[in-house]
Amino acid sequence: MFTEIPLVRPLTPLLDSIVEPAALRCLEKHQLPQVAEELRHYLLYTVGQTGGHFGAGLGVVELTIALHYVFDTPQDQLVWDVGHQTYPHKILTGRRERMGSLRQRDGIAPFPSRDESPFDTFGVGHSSTSISAALGMAIAARMDQRAQRTVAVIGDGAITAGMAFEALNHAADTKADMLVVLNDNAMSISKNVGGLAKYFARILSSRLYLSMRAGSKRLLSRIPHAWELAKRTEEHMKGMVVPGTLFDELGLNYMGPIDGHDLETLVTTLENIRDLKGPHFLHVITQKGKGYGPAEASPVGTHSLTKIEPTQQNDKKVPKAPSYSNIFGRWLVDMADQEPRLVGITPAMREGSDMIAFSEKHPDRYFDVAIAEQHAVTLAAGFACQGAMPVVAIYSTFLQRAYDQLIHDVAIQNLNVLFAIDRACLLEDGPTHSGAFDLSFLRCVPNLLIMAPSDENELRQMLYTGFMHPGPAAVRYPRGTGPGVEIVAQMTQLAIGKARLSREGQQVAILAFGSMLAPALEAGEWLNATVVDMRFVKPLDEAMLRDLSLSHSILVTVEENTLAGGAGSAVNEFIAVSNLPVSTLNLGIPDRFVAQDKPAQMLADCGLNAAGIHTAITARLAALATTESLQALRP
Repeated sequence: MFTEIPLVRPLTPLLDSIVEPAALRCLEKHQLPQVAEELRHYLLYTVGQTGGHFGAGLGVVELTIALHYVFDTPQDQLVWDVGHQTYPHKILTGRRERMGSLRQRDGIAPFPSRDESPFDTFGVGHSSTSISAALGMAIAARMDQRAQRTVAVIGDGAITAGMAFEALNHAADTKADMLVVLNDNAMSISKNVGGLAKYFARILSSRLYLSMRAGSKRLLSRIPHAWELAKRTEEHMKGMVVPGTLFDELGLNYMGPIDGHDLETLVTTLENIRDLKGPHFLHVITQKGKGYGPAEASPVGTHSLTKIEPTQQNDKKVPKAPSYSNIFGRWLVDMADQEPRLVGITPAMREGSDMIAFSEKHPDRYFDVAIAEQHAVTLAAGFACQGAMPVVAIYSTFLQRAYDQLIHDVAIQNLNVLFAIDRACLLEDGPTHSGAFDLSFLRCVPNLLIMAPSDENELRQMLYTGFMHPGPAAVRYPRGTGPGVEIVAQMTQLAIGKARLSREGQQVAILAFGSMLAPALEAGEWLNATVVDMRFVKPLDEAMLRDLSLSHSILVTVEENTLAGGAGSAVNEFIAVSNLPVSTLNLGIPDRFVAQDKPAQMLADCGLNAAGIHTAITARLAALATTESLQALRP
């Protein structure tokens, strides 16, 4: 059991000999526990150097070893769900010495990536995709007559999503040759992990049992009603010992649960299953954070780790400024105290969205729907139909999964639902988690009010404004802290669609949306430009835009959202329709997926820091001056 994150690279002689899984398969089975010990130690060290997700990875060390030991990867396709747990997989598949570059520019991706390694068979970041992807691979292999085994590894949280059950249902219908491994680290049925369950799992996966089952079916099917009676008896016996009746009913052969940290049992069971035909389901019980004391004691709190500095242990803790998520959490409690109709909904992001205090103070009005974003949004619509006032706390990148529900179930009916959209920004986890598209996909939806706060107090007041607004409203805000302004406890509704003049200048007007106000103000000082905190993306402050167009040579929009269809596009549309005599320059995230890096560097690469904004505006002014000079020379 480890109790501290190692600051010096541990000695891992056996692990160092494993360049790829083929080398792992050359080891004797009795050596695998040592590999697991060294892998767990090395994982703690590398994540301490870089930061990142590690609790889930610690929990699947033995499972990862067993899968690569039994299956001929990458010829056999191993599909991971979400990807939080894949650091051990990366270490075993040729990327051990590059783990120090995790989440850095041109470094190891924080999630599986097809561009990075042939062992990463499917790129992920969002949950509940593995079974669908693995099923497609299995059917394709069958069509091509390729000897390929396919395995999907999915967690107990991810399998709650509807997409996972849709895939399970289809898998049974196609009779594809695939294995679904349920990595259950919730310990909800830990009582089944013991001698009897282990024995039963081995029996259910054994060739003797399966051959007897197949032979019995052929024999009894000739006798009227005999096979139906035998099958019901078998299901009844299995249901008394294991919770697999649901999966059996879906048409998958259920096995387990087994101890996911018992390498001998894992390897034996997987070897029994490996060459079986049809869809099979193996239930594995693991412990998140296994082997690291603090993570075992607090699996949620240690889901992810920040980089450990050598001097950090002796430093005194400095109180942190409240993050935007913290401010939302405080507002939610304050608003709920005033309004008994408020209900809070989250798709499994209680801690990330900072709904802990609300869930504890108002448990009867707190609803965690698990990883089911579509259900979360339509649930809110149902609440709103009955006069409740729902608040959906959701990350920008996860809201993408519920787009139809947002349009069809909320916006068309003009229901009073507030969307608190967190992580609406570039993130070091890369393209799968960066909130770069919400302004674009929300702005085209009728009836929707869209706001973007530039500071902490603006967030509090916008949440209140959106909550009181008669219809759907969205407030999008970034991760981390703001500029540190004083937060006014008194909640006041903002005037809908009214921007705020932050700096008066000449010639250039910079229209900043949300988090871009601070760098826009800095660039504005250098250029003596007017700077406006736009506040509202929909509706825009058209009166302000008209006045600025008549008094300035160029309007510059700045947003932490993709340029295509974003806030800048909205300004362009208004300028064009109104036929206003002003040039425009749009600055935002370019038309590409921005790779992982430190967020500040990602913004700089996109030209969204003060220097980048200044450079872009200066270049446009020079171009405009050249054009004007050429026009003046014309007869």
